[in-house]
Amino acid sequence: MKRIKLFTAKYPDLFTYMPAKNIFPHDQLVSKVFLRWLPTWVTPNRLTGLRIVLTPAVVLIILFGHYITGVVLFLLVAFTDVLDGSLARTRDKITKFGILFDPLADKLLVGSMVLILVFRKFNFWLGFAVLGMEVAFVASALYSYKLKNVRMANLWGKIKMFLQVVAVCLILLALVLNISYLFTAAAWIFGLAIGFAVVSLFAHGI
Repeated sequence: MKRIKLFTAKYPDLFTYMPAKNIFPHDQLVSKVFLRWLPTWVTPNRLTGLRIVLTPAVVLIILFGHYITGVVLFLLVAFTDVLDGSLARTRDKITKFGILFDPLADKLLVGSMVLILVFRKFNFWLGFAVLGMEVAFVASALYSYKLKNVRMANLWGKIKMFLQVVAVCLILLALVLNISYLFTAAAWIFGLAIGFAVVSLFAHGI
């Protein structure tokens, strides 16, 4: 806790709240249905931190073959991405820290699933393509931060993340139910997600 306070004191510009430039259609729905129940001390950055902390737990549960528990926990952890984004935009709590680390938390979660599921169950090149795109997003975010031009995630990136979450869930369900065509559907959805990832990168001027 002390280190966190020292970090925030050293880089106050990273934690200064900024107003939202864009509010997506789903943000108001999420705000009315879910955000109203969150305590006032819950901030977007804390939700992002929670996603990072819980990702290793998701990985361990799936590695030990507890796929039913794994898919439930994975969905809950992935849903924090929806909550922190909508919370930041609807309550004008956007920070440079959140813009930078929120997508990094997503990449950590999805990248972990790719390593333990996609590389084991699919062709090597599919896993390489999905993971490669995640690395490209991280490199883009770090490059933008270096240029002091931190950019918010665009709609295409959000669709990409949603498709990846769906694909991972299908893989876990396929393992639980032993239904082979769910693996096929997951592969196609990952391919679609790669397409949206490319569009997202170009939309950011990469």
